[in-house]
Amino acid sequence: MTILVTGATGNVGRNVVEQLVSRGADVRALVRNPAKADLPASVDVVLGELLDVDTLRSAMSGVTTLFLLNGVVADEFTQALIALNVAREAGIERIVYLSVIHSDVYVNVPHFAGKFGVERMIEAMGMPATILCPAYFMDNEVTVKDVVTGYGIYPMPIGDKGLAMVDARDVGEVAAIELIRREQASGPLPTTTINLVGPDTLTGADAAAIWSEALGRTIAFPGNDTAGFEQSLRQFMPSWMAYDMRQMAERFQTNGMIPEAGDVDTLTTMLGRPLRSYRDYVAQITA
Repeated sequence: MTILVTGATGNVGRNVVEQLVSRGADVRALVRNPAKADLPASVDVVLGELLDVDTLRSAMSGVTTLFLLNGVVADEFTQALIALNVAREAGIERIVYLSVIHSDVYVNVPHFAGKFGVERMIEAMGMPATILCPAYFMDNEVTVKDVVTGYGIYPMPIGDKGLAMVDARDVGEVAAIELIRREQASGPLPTTTINLVGPDTLTGADAAAIWSEALGRTIAFPGNDTAGFEQSLRQFMPSWMAYDMRQMAERFQTNGMIPEAGDVDTLTTMLGRPLRSYRDYVAQITA
């Protein structure tokens, strides 16, 4: 009874692995560079990539449950479809897929639309799965810390509708709970969807206020300039990805990422504790 984790060395994947290990699961991790994986000793670390069908088939041999996580890359959709097809070929009937919240609403945002397509494949092929749909990761805020502290502004154009930002540690723990639930079931369980959100729905002004509180000085929210946001991102990421992020920010502004009724209660019950808050996260990274 082996659980395969893809994306195992990333922010979410590493949390999933650690949570599974702490629960006594037999874990296999698919990584590009085993020498740099730095995962718990009990984990079976295997070399492979989601576009390398041969290594994927080898990694899935003997696996009973799959955690599928794709990074935001240009061929993300193809990666996911190949992984699911190989899993089906291998007889894997227990799947947890990391999608994104509101994939059916953010239809013009490439990486959202790709995940929506993957969800439709899972549905059309009748593959038993848990679809995890996280909101914006508060962990992304590490990338803006220097701008906030150096220039006194909160630069993310997240708008005024509000985002229910979620901590990757909570995502990893919920994923592990679902993987164990499916792994230990006597047979494949019905497909279910879980929104992964934080306890608070925050606007750009709210985020700036929380940074102000943490730093003890005023942090301004300059507004929602998505064109400038795209140009800033192009300094350290490919143009297609910067454009993708701009489209996402524009949907933040028009739609927000608002939890459905009961989402927070569902997650709190699953975890047996309160969800981690944005305020606590900012306090942690500014300490």
